[in-house]
Amino acid sequence: MRLVLLVAGTTLPLIIFAAGIVFNNYVQDRKDATQRVLETVRGIRLVLDALYYSNLFTGVVKKGLIVTVEVPVIRDGEVIYDISFSPPIEIFQDTIEKQLPGKDWTISIFDGEGTNFARVPNPQNTVGQRASPSLYAELFRKPEGTFATVSLEGAPLTTGVARSSLTGWTVAGGIAESSLVAPLWRNLAITSVIGGVLLLVGLGFAVRMATAIARGEMLHDLLIDELNHRVKNTLAILQSIAMQTFRSASRTERETFEGRLGALAEAHNLLSQEKWQGSELHDVVARVLNPYLLNNPERVRMFGPKVPLSPRLAVVLSMIVHEIATNAAKYGALSNDSGTVTLDWEIIAQGGGRKLRMIWSESGGPHVSAPVQRGFGSRLIERSARDQLGGEATVDFLPRGVVCTVTAALDQEA
Repeated sequence: MRLVLLVAGTTLPLIIFAAGIVFNNYVQDRKDATQRVLETVRGIRLVLDALYYSNLFTGVVKKGLIVTVEVPVIRDGEVIYDISFSPPIEIFQDTIEKQLPGKDWTISIFDGEGTNFARVPNPQNTVGQRASPSLYAELFRKPEGTFATVSLEGAPLTTGVARSSLTGWTVAGGIAESSLVAPLWRNLAITSVIGGVLLLVGLGFAVRMATAIARGEMLHDLLIDELNHRVKNTLAILQSIAMQTFRSASRTERETFEGRLGALAEAHNLLSQEKWQGSELHDVVARVLNPYLLNNPERVRMFGPKVPLSPRLAVVLSMIVHEIATNAAKYGALSNDSGTVTLDWEIIAQGGGRKLRMIWSESGGPHVSAPVQRGFGSRLIERSARDQLGGEATVDFLPRGVVCTVTAALDQEA
């Protein structure tokens, strides 16, 4: 599920970003098209401004729509007379057809009263008619401008107009809105399809990865279970051998060995719960000290930050704490009803690396005196701290109680 969310969270913003780029291009294309419309009608107006034309009217002789062209004859700076003739309207139709940028354009020429006398497309049915209502409303407001209109055929247009100050005629040109919007929808559709394909491919890959990870975890759990089974069998066999070997030994010796073996088994049980990914120091210590906390949990107080331990460190520290607690139960603060133990730890920087320092302090127990010779438990603690933890262990026999300090290198486990 997390892989699916990761793929979706990565792909969807990219699709949205791409759609934003497409829309931004569409806005820019509209601006360019509007400017192109205005430039087109300006160009046609400049062609018409070369001569002076009349408005469109019906000729008496020809009985058809005509315009007249007047050319002044000037001598010595004065107009002597005008030459007037009536050109065929078709020349204006031919002019705008040559200026037509594309099939999706509409171009018209209107006289001073807003009557159409040349138009593309559909000139047969529109010449002689007034401009469409939406265009006529804007036709005489200002000499130039762009706005949205609806053609005589009912098609929405982006329209530009340019009115001649000489003739009063107006050239109007418009590009169909559909031709501007169609690329937007086409590009959005392409972007959506490509994004959808990428999303489906990503989700398919995520599902396959999740399936592979799930199978790997199942295999990992199976191997861990098999390992735990073998470890427990090995410890059971070891315990059976030890019982036979120590048959002639004292009860105290057998209990000592079985206690150490039990501490080792508890450490393995904790690691099994964590799938052999390591354990947290507090959990390791609590497991070992649990038998001493059943009747009075307040006798042992633990303080310290969270410290993740590797499997090897967890096993070794559990054995060391077991030895210290066993000695306290036999001779120290845990051997009576009033003694207490404080166990605190911290992370210190030493020699360019990190070390764990753990201090076991006893108080309220029997009077303490230093032993004449060290026992096996003390030697086990010192050797384990030196050889397996990369640190050291010191035991101080103070009159008020034993203080044991253990250090372990943490960076070696990275």
